[in-house]
Amino acid sequence: MSPRSAQANEQMREQSRERILAAALEVFAEKGFHNATISDITARARVSRGLITYYFPGKRQLAEELLGRYLDGLMTLVDVTGTPDERLATMIDGVLRAAAGTLPVQRLALSLMTHPSTLPLFAEVELTKDDQLTLLEETLRGLFADRGAADPALEEVMFRSVLEGVIFKASVYGDRYPLERVRARLHAMYDLPTPHTALLHDDPPPVGRLRAADR
Repeated sequence: MSPRSAQANEQMREQSRERILAAALEVFAEKGFHNATISDITARARVSRGLITYYFPGKRQLAEELLGRYLDGLMTLVDVTGTPDERLATMIDGVLRAAAGTLPVQRLALSLMTHPSTLPLFAEVELTKDDQLTLLEETLRGLFADRGAADPALEEVMFRSVLEGVIFKASVYGDRYPLERVRARLHAMYDLPTPHTALLHDDPPPVGRLRAADR
């Protein structure tokens, strides 16, 4: 039997690394960063502890990698084209679609951002992405300037704050959160045309009383 090629070995290493990250995300989402252990992640990924520590010395490094990917995902907003209104509508829809499809990532990111003990970790990851985040901020500020905003910087902060608030609620209440109706409200709030096709659900849930205990 011929030995595996270097390319095949590299593919196997990448597959192992991705399996570990997927397992870490699941465990973090279920147990929280502080309660999760490397043993939990080892069991979920079905790999040896030595293999995990080969790629990631500890769960901090796993969280850093996952947070870095979360921030990288925001950069897709920079490449949106069209008129200012078209770009803004596409950005709103893109963020909401991504949030709905990656709620475990959103929960992890939000928990690490807000917990006092892990905020420094998020701050460190954010610092490594500073150039990208600055580009994102300037892209959004330019967009709001093109739409005639008196204070584009404030509009950028408000826009991201509103979307992050929506993502937070969606991550807490899951399928019961009326994301499709919130999307229509966001379009109206920014004087954008009413969406004619559903982004996620043709028949979205009604706006009820959201209670975490009802999940």
